[in-house]
Amino acid sequence: MSLSVQIGLLFALATAFASVVGFLYKHRGAVESPPVRMTRPVSTSLALFRSRAYRLGILIAVAGWGLHVAALSLAPISLVQSVIAGGLVLLTVSADRLFAHEVTRREWIGVALAAAGLAFLAATLDGAGDEAHSDYQSARLVTFELVVLAAAVAVPFAAARGRRAGVMFGVSAGLFWAGSDTAIKALSSNLGDASAAAILISPLAALIALASAAGLVVSARSLQLGKAVPVIAVTSVAANALTIAAGPLVFAEPFPDGAAEVTLRLCAFALVITAAALTPAPVKAAHLEQA
Repeated sequence: MSLSVQIGLLFALATAFASVVGFLYKHRGAVESPPVRMTRPVSTSLALFRSRAYRLGILIAVAGWGLHVAALSLAPISLVQSVIAGGLVLLTVSADRLFAHEVTRREWIGVALAAAGLAFLAATLDGAGDEAHSDYQSARLVTFELVVLAAAVAVPFAAARGRRAGVMFGVSAGLFWAGSDTAIKALSSNLGDASAAAILISPLAALIALASAAGLVVSARSLQLGKAVPVIAVTSVAANALTIAAGPLVFAEPFPDGAAEVTLRLCAFALVITAAALTPAPVKAAHLEQA
C-alpha cells in the first residue's frame, strides 16, 4: 500500500469520528428547533442555526467534510468509505472509555464485525491500495449519479407518515451524500491539471454543492422525525454502501478474479456496513443534553 493511500485512510479515520460526533450534535439541535418543512427548505433549515448544538454539529461536520475530500483525493473510494462505515464503532468505543457510557453486547459485536470486515478487506485489496484510482468514464459516472439521486428524491415519497418517516428521510440523506461523495472523487482527478476557477465552475462542483445541501436539509428533517440511533445508522449505511459500490462501478477499482476472493471481499464490505448498522450511538448523550 502506497504512502499516499495510507495517509488518505488516516484522513478517512478522522472523518469517521468527526461525522458521528457532528451527527449527534446536529440531532440535539434539530429536536429542539422548529420543524424543517420540505415546502420551505431554505427558511426552515436556517432556523436550525439558532441552536448552539446544531451550529457546533455543523462546524464539526464541515471539518469532517474537508478531511473526507482529502481522503478521497489520496485513496481509493471503496477503501475510504469502508473505513468511514465503521465510524459509529469509534464513537461507541469513545463513549465507553472516555465518557463512562455503558456499551451493550450488541455494540461490542458491531466493533468485532467492523474489525473483521476491515481485516478481510485489507487482505483482498489485489492492488487497490497502490493508487487513488480517480479515473472514470463520463457515461458511467452520469448513469450512477442519475440512479442514486433519483432514488434520493423518490425515497421520502415512499415513506408513510409515522414511525418509519425518519428512517426513510435518513436513507434519502445518505443517498444524496453518496452522490456528492462520488462527484468529489471524480473531481479530485482534475486537481492537478485544472485551475481553481475551472474546478469551481465545473458541473461536478455544482452537483456536489446541490447534493450536499439537499442531504443536509433532508437529514435535519430525518433527525426530527426519528430516533437518533436508527436514523444515524441508516443514513451512514446508505451513504457508505452506495459510495463503496462506486469504486468498481465508476472508477474501475480492481476487483479480484477468483470466486473465493470475490466472495471474501463482498463479505468484508457487508461486515463493515452491518457493523455500522448494528452499532448505535450512545443513547445517554441526549439525556446529558437535557440535564
